[in-house]
Amino acid sequence: MGRLDGKTALITGGARGQGAAEAALFAEEGANVVLTDVLDEEGERTADIIGGTFLHHDVTSEEEWASVVSRTVGLHGGLDVLVNNAAIFSPSSLLETEPDEFRRVIEVNQVSVYLGMREVAPVMIERGGGSIVNISSGAGMRAGSSGFAYGASKWAVRGMTKSAAVRLGRHGIRVNSIHPGFVDTVMLGQTRIVQRGNLDAAVERIPLGRVGRPEEIARLALFLASDESAYSTGSEFIADGGSLA
Repeated sequence: MGRLDGKTALITGGARGQGAAEAALFAEEGANVVLTDVLDEEGERTADIIGGTFLHHDVTSEEEWASVVSRTVGLHGGLDVLVNNAAIFSPSSLLETEPDEFRRVIEVNQVSVYLGMREVAPVMIERGGGSIVNISSGAGMRAGSSGFAYGASKWAVRGMTKSAAVRLGRHGIRVNSIHPGFVDTVMLGQTRIVQRGNLDAAVERIPLGRVGRPEEIARLALFLASDESAYSTGSEFIADGGSLA
């Protein structure tokens, strides 16, 4: 028996990386998985591999959120889990960040989470409950000198998670955030630490002494999506090898 048997999960940014790992694990644990992304070819391939459904989805679009949620409910009769995973990264510091760049990161990383939670909440209320898992970052727990817009967006995700948890708890909807550290994905290669050849030195400062794997974040998301975390809401779950310790 799978830990998500009978549940339907919607995962944004599911074409590759952490999103794809979450989609694969959720499907393995019995969930009906709908994964969304703007990367159509990779998304279709991932969906074919795991036996899920892929939908093209610009997470900054209110209209596309309404369509994706409606189609998910139409396919599976309801929606139990939302993983807000889609995100982009900009390495620019405060003085380097242009307004358009800042707005783009905020739209994709923060506004999309707001739109997603707002769209799925009525469906989950009707369903009698659900779990929303927002992927934030270690950058949403501790400030850094670069990645200004990214950090701002991830702090916002952390705060929105708590506010949504307080409001939606009465409906049996749990809302939690995950804060990964360095994880072996495409986004890691976009950081200045990697681009400047400093990853090995950074890894030496991680107590566990290594970069995380997408599957490890997926397992934490699985716990929060499942009934095993039934008394957890409004909380941060950190997976960073001990970096923040």
